[in-house]
Amino acid sequence: QKIFRQASNPGQFENDSEALWQRGLAPETIAYHGRVGINTDAPDEALVVCGNATVMGRVMHPSDSRAKQNIREVDTNEQLRRITQMRLVEYDYKPEFASVMGIKDT
Repeated sequence: QKIFRQASNPGQFENDSEALWQRGLAPETIAYHGRVGINTDAPDEALVVCGNATVMGRVMHPSDSRAKQNIREVDTNEQLRRITQMRLVEYDYKPEFASVMGIKDT
């Protein structure tokens, strides 16, 4: 079931049979089954934002025991040994990248 579809250039959409926007299961929600790109026409993930994003709330990624199995204690000394083998680096962003992304170069 389509909820809305509006564009300044209607030709940018394929035919109506390919509409992927649907009313969500929860009240006042919509769902899109595909990839969404903001400032890009080639998203390679479920959501790709090219530019800054402001979040008025939290970005949630649930991680609790309900989503896991085979939870067990690990050998702390072995894990510390593995951490000491990690390669740690410092770097500066290239100035042209930093200016486009609006970040400091260090």
